[in-house]
Amino acid sequence: MKTVKVFSTPTCPYCHMAKDYLKDKKVSFEDIDVSQDQNQARAMVEKSGQMGVPQLWIDDQIVIGFNKPVIDMLLEL
Repeated sequence: MKTVKVFSTPTCPYCHMAKDYLKDKKVSFEDIDVSQDQNQARAMVEKSGQMGVPQLWIDDQIVIGFNKPVIDMLLEL
């Protein structure tokens, strides 16, 4: 089982789409609201070099944005 973290904000439509997609595919994930957790927001930017959300961290791979083909490939869906 791969470890999946989703860095998101409540007002981001693509974040909602990404999380709904993972739920539909029965993929468990940790949802990190970077608008509420500045430490996680800082860690996200340090690791990815990007401020945009959603960011999906699938094991050690980072997906910027809701990129279904890459998510499917990394999760072997």
